[in-house]
Amino acid sequence: MYSSNKPRMIKKGIAIFFLVLAALFGVGAIVMYLWNAILPDLIHVSQIQYWQALGLLALCKILFGGFKFGGGGRHWGNRQWGQKFSNMSEEEKEALKAKWKERCAPKNN
Repeated sequence: MYSSNKPRMIKKGIAIFFLVLAALFGVGAIVMYLWNAILPDLIHVSQIQYWQALGLLALCKILFGGFKFGGGGRHWGNRQWGQKFSNMSEEEKEALKAKWKERCAPKNN
């Protein structure tokens, strides 16, 4: 059975692909501009070309961002703590709150 939405979905997918591609190239240009405007005077490095900026962007993504597509596991710890907290007795909750207040309080030296 032929769906009437199929051509529209294909066009939408192609449009999204080109928007993502344009955004990637735009971010590469921004990285190159910022690098060349700030770092050569600040820390005495040489200027970079556009393709080097894209490579730097990819390297930063690999080193610092990883390849987490969809972000599914990003908030797993928050849900886990929420479950633990809801299963605690009132005394345990108060003890945990006091412990974290003590840990997060500014230290006077």
